[in-house]
Amino acid sequence: MSLRRRSVLSLLGLGTAGMVTARVFSEGSLVPSAQRGVVRSRPFDPVPVPLPVEGDGLRASEQHNVYRDISLEDRLALPEGFRADLLAAWGDPLGESRFGFNNDHLGFVQHGPDHASMTVNFEYISALPWTEGFEDVIGQAIPFSRLVEQLAPADGEIDCTPLTAGDPLLGLIRGVADQAMTDLGFGVMSLRRDSQGHWSRADAATDRRITGITGLSDPTQRLVSTGPAAAVFRAQQRLGYDDGLGDGIVGSFANCGGGTTPWGTVLSAEENIQSQVPEAVYADGSSVPPSACPFLCREGKLAGLGNVYGLAGNKYGWMVEVDPQRPGHAVRKHTALGRFRHEAVAVRAEAGRPLQVYSGCDRRGGHLYRFVSSGTLTDLADKANSRLLEDGELQVARFHADGSGEWLSLTPDAVVDPFRPSRFSEANLTCPVELPHRDRDRAGAELFRDDASVAAYARKFRTLGDLYRGEGEALQGAILIDAHLAASAIGATPTARPEDTKIDPITGDLLIAFTSGSPGGKGGADPAVFCGPQGQSSWGHGWVMRLTEYGERGFRWTMAVTGGEPWAGGLGLTNPDNLALDQQGNLWIVTDRSMKSAAGDVFGNNSCWWVPRDGGSALCFATGPMECELTGVCLDQEESSLFLAVQHPGEVHGARVSGGIEFQSHQLVDREGASFQQLRQVPLGSNWPAQAPGRPPRPGVVAIHRANGEPLLPG
Repeated sequence: MSLRRRSVLSLLGLGTAGMVTARVFSEGSLVPSAQRGVVRSRPFDPVPVPLPVEGDGLRASEQHNVYRDISLEDRLALPEGFRADLLAAWGDPLGESRFGFNNDHLGFVQHGPDHASMTVNFEYISALPWTEGFEDVIGQAIPFSRLVEQLAPADGEIDCTPLTAGDPLLGLIRGVADQAMTDLGFGVMSLRRDSQGHWSRADAATDRRITGITGLSDPTQRLVSTGPAAAVFRAQQRLGYDDGLGDGIVGSFANCGGGTTPWGTVLSAEENIQSQVPEAVYADGSSVPPSACPFLCREGKLAGLGNVYGLAGNKYGWMVEVDPQRPGHAVRKHTALGRFRHEAVAVRAEAGRPLQVYSGCDRRGGHLYRFVSSGTLTDLADKANSRLLEDGELQVARFHADGSGEWLSLTPDAVVDPFRPSRFSEANLTCPVELPHRDRDRAGAELFRDDASVAAYARKFRTLGDLYRGEGEALQGAILIDAHLAASAIGATPTARPEDTKIDPITGDLLIAFTSGSPGGKGGADPAVFCGPQGQSSWGHGWVMRLTEYGERGFRWTMAVTGGEPWAGGLGLTNPDNLALDQQGNLWIVTDRSMKSAAGDVFGNNSCWWVPRDGGSALCFATGPMECELTGVCLDQEESSLFLAVQHPGEVHGARVSGGIEFQSHQLVDREGASFQQLRQVPLGSNWPAQAPGRPPRPGVVAIHRANGEPLLPG
């Protein structure tokens, strides 16, 4: 329970305090969240969090005293003895362009003791802080307000495709859209380590930027498509839109999660492409026209950027590979890995076996996927291994409530057998099941709300080959382009927004961060699998799952971490997002609660947590500045530095001004189960990293280390 009240008054005498709840590992697995952890020696003093947790060492009466009145701060808070160095922030020079906006995944690749590269994703534009700070940060004006005024009669929306090159309105639109697309995509920056062991920018010749419109004016810079969908892009005839580029692709955007390969390349995952281009496709895999996703520009909102350039939506939503050491090497979109709202990337590489790549589709009801290469690995460091990503089988997970599961093939002969809507209704949820439209001359999806209609659908379309059109590779390509709906059609389990996947270095198990089990208007998570600590059919705080493979197709799963308030059975954090595992198998988690909703206010700012493998308290390692998300958590080889990306500080209120405060009232529960009220002071907006009132917030990347030069954690 929380009450939000906005004020510009000062509230005196408030402080911060807190620790975190405890959960432990047992025999290589995290213990289920219903079990208590044990308190052992701590590798660092945890950063305070704003709610009582079971590992804080306080008696109930002390929890009342400590947590009754607190205030949050607009800074990156770290444990005592740790320091954060800013490596780069929005607007800094990078390659031939600049460091983009809303940095997410960090692909750290170390090339020697003191040299490394970092590939940084730039996911999306937060319109308010981006427009407020643009002139200050970039050094030039942007005609955003003038464009908003011009488009106001149409509520900010326009289809740019009929506009001619000389149209002044198109010129005005390009003045905004070109800058926004420049701040999307990803970049490669080089790093060096000094004699004190601190990482900093190196500004090497390998630094580069791939933006949302790379290749638009210079065809030699276009991205390359590999795998079955390239046959769809090259088709001479199609049901839908033709961008005229064949299998070439302009740019990359919506780059969220990612991963690294043993041979030193980085995979960048295109996620929420539906904000910029149409997501729906026809049965042959061709895209609906750009007019289906018009350009939108109004105060606080900027979307539909692909419409400005006539981009084909089916060329986005892929896994993109870049080699940070070879700036002249083509950037590739590997279509064999499927098109969906890619978030996570984990690579399982073992000599003598096929390559396996795990990824998740971050939407309510999205699926978990596994790609298995046709070829096998020999030398794990061989750059030629990238060819393994071009040919193989995409599979999707079906989970069972008994803790088992299997992988289903997304191939033309896969049997249509969708998840039944009654599975939701029996759990008092109203989620529909989304499937490819029954009229196969129409693009996109259709919502089904009863079992009878789904059964009739399965009788009409026996296999995916009946649902999709094409011959040979083009048929497989059409299925992969529409991977989310194709997976729904064959009965893949709808899950709880899978946002990261990582391989446990000790056991080889897969860890998956499922951010939220809350249902949505187009789907939700299977309530038999994704249930709350007391069996709730809807649980919005998320989980970390451990998945153990067995045989060629089977697996076992268990929930290793459950998010939520400690008094409700959770860990004390909400919405686990990015994950990292250190060499000892300890788990690092960063959170992604929405700052646009009051639902998670009790948890305070987004945070980074450390969960020890061998038992003991989970500890909060960092809390972020106001209204930000912490992303991209990763470590260097020696594990003396940890890297974090601070994404969208000030997203809701923009730059923080002196005296801008919100008061919140929260009902908390102490360790003995008694409720008490908390009054909390919350700054509005952010000035990070400048931390001076009125200065624009800038997303950026930091390297964190101990001030005394010792490893992050004791040996």
